Amino acid sequence: MRTVYVNGDYLPENEAKVSVFDRGFLFGDGIYEVASVLGGKLIDFPAHMARLHRSAGELGMRFAVSDDDLLAIHRELVRRNGVEEGVVYLQMTRGATDRDFTFDTEKLTPTLVLFTQSRPLIDTKVARDGMKIVSIPDLRWGRCDIKTVQLLYPSLGKMEAKARGADDAWMVRDGVVTEGTSNNAFIVTKAGAIVTRPLSHSILPGITRATLMQYSRENGTAVEEREFTLEEAKDAAEAFITSASVFVGPVISIDGVELSGGNPGPVTLGLRKTYLEESLKRAL
Repeated sequence: MRTVYVNGDYLPENEAKVSVFDRGFLFGDGIYEVASVLGGKLIDFPAHMARLHRSAGELGMRFAVSDDDLLAIHRELVRRNGVEEGVVYLQMTRGATDRDFTFDTEKLTPTLVLFTQSRPLIDTKVARDGMKIVSIPDLRWGRCDIKTVQLLYPSLGKMEAKARGADDAWMVRDGVVTEGTSNNAFIVTKAGAIVTRPLSHSILPGITRATLMQYSRENGTAVEEREFTLEEAKDAAEAFITSASVFVGPVISIDGVELSGGNPGPVTLGLRKTYLEESLKRAL
């Protein structure tokens, strides 16, 4: 049985509880981060903490724990649960109070929950075989740059993709790809450049996205931050997604149109290899 962390206590998962009046439960008033674990170490941890602070700041949410304490909690959960490969999920909500749309942040104590999930991250079906993607309209709220727990539409999008025989969905707004349901979207041009949408309120500032772009530029790969249409994506040499738990995931088809011969492309596989090698060197 897993050990989880709830508001200062390490508990068996079947004993972990939060209030029914928690605003995360009643209003989706919460934020989260997911840090990957490889070889028992955390990947990109400082960047995840920086984004957590940003999300809290954008929502005016109190931050009642230090980054050093959060690192210690992550490491302790990894140790107690024997996680060699997997993720640590962190969720922070504004706290619990009687149900009301308005709130007094200063009188609320944030709720903090963390738990681990052990699962393969490197040798996966997505890495070996690639992903089939379908397109769906992007009907989310306007602040997709904040990593909130309001994930109903992305969840429904994944279910629609599954029903259509695909692995995931890319969301499209005004004819332009925004991002995947839980990942950032990239294409590779026929000239070998990698292209992804620039940061804005329309997409999440992905940690893996930023790290991969940094490694790519350092290695001399051309990186273009610009919008691209669904049709351009279908005509691209390759496509892939980035996320904390997939890292770099090859896309082999979009709406039934095959890319790179229906197999993971060489540029994508090279980027995945580089990301894993470099990130492991910096793991905590």
